[in-house]
Amino acid sequence: MCRNIKTLFNFDPPATEDEIQAASLQFVRKLSGFNQPSKSNEAAFQLAVQEVTAAAEKLLSTLVTNSPQRNRQIEIERARIRSVKRFGPRES
Repeated sequence: MCRNIKTLFNFDPPATEDEIQAASLQFVRKLSGFNQPSKSNEAAFQLAVQEVTAAAEKLLSTLVTNSPQRNRQIEIERARIRSVKRFGPRES
């Protein structure tokens, strides 16, 4: 799985359209192996991003859970702590 694709479900505030589109773009990049497709593949690439975005939006809007919504700031802090444990503190 691509490390840049983040969990978008069950957050307060909910994922934005831009976040869903960015995750879709990363997914299509990973599948295709292209960071930037050639001109001959551009239309197919963009269509795939649009279709994955639509599917992701539909999925996120229909999922249900009994779990409380997660707070983005708390999750960001947890990720920082995991990073420090794994890689050590950042040098300034």
